[in-house]
Amino acid sequence: MAAYLIRRVLAVIPVMLVVVTLVFLLIHLIPGDPAAAILGPDATPAQIEATRIQLGLDRPLHEQLLKFYSRLLQGDLGRSYFLDRPVTQALWERAEPTALLTIAALLVAIVIGVPSGLVAGAYPGSVWDRVLMFGALLGVCVPGFWLSLNFIYFFAVQLRWLPAGGYASIFVDPWAAVRYMVLPAVSLGFNQSALIARIARSCMLEVLQQDYIRTARAKGLSQGVVIVGHAFRNAMVPVVTVIGITTAILIGGAVVTEIVFNIPGLGRLIISAILRRDYPVVQGVVLVTAATYVVVNLIVDVVYVFIDPRIRYG
Repeated sequence: MAAYLIRRVLAVIPVMLVVVTLVFLLIHLIPGDPAAAILGPDATPAQIEATRIQLGLDRPLHEQLLKFYSRLLQGDLGRSYFLDRPVTQALWERAEPTALLTIAALLVAIVIGVPSGLVAGAYPGSVWDRVLMFGALLGVCVPGFWLSLNFIYFFAVQLRWLPAGGYASIFVDPWAAVRYMVLPAVSLGFNQSALIARIARSCMLEVLQQDYIRTARAKGLSQGVVIVGHAFRNAMVPVVTVIGITTAILIGGAVVTEIVFNIPGLGRLIISAILRRDYPVVQGVVLVTAATYVVVNLIVDVVYVFIDPRIRYG
């Protein structure tokens, strides 16, 4: 297992290199000048050129890229043009809200999706199956921003049970942090729970057709023992893969949710950075997001071994 993980990490290095290079080139090809954006519309051409020289934007693109690689090898992501602070500091300040939102939304998606799919698959054609799959269909069809706005209207404006937006640090006021996270986490996680539920149902239906399940039933085992003791773990291997994919989707989907609920996370940070042509911040956020995807995939591979002992990595 250790050798496999080392090989996976080494294989990720060229992938990350390609991602960083593409992001660097694409962000520099976007029309607009960071120096002009910093100084405003009243700046003179001489002032803009002086700022470009100060930021190093007057150098050829390949020199800027090599300098970026050099800083990156030293763990330096550069300095934000607008925030006037290191990019690593800006990312660290915004990482907590996004991480908390993603984890909370993932828990919502798992808690709703996995039991719904397994129950629907265990009792195909039943009332439970129809009701749960209808809910999954709604989750696929309903846009996340529309669901978020309706949650705000009913639970924050009308009932006044929860705040309409904002954020509180979980390390400062845990209870306030939970209250602020309920609506965005449920609205973001509900959509992804639909995908998990449909995949879990399909996997359960397939597993229940296997010979060892028929043998277990022939021995007189109850339906609950057959489902929980024999079918559940075998049906969960593909579901874990979907959960890993869902985690990546939630990180991207957090951008819209953070804007709707006014959460100061990485999503809002990268949107403002793109609009301002703040190249170092955009590159830093994309790099952290790509690294998160890699870590999630590694965790999924490790979880496979615990779910199905037959899986071995050489």
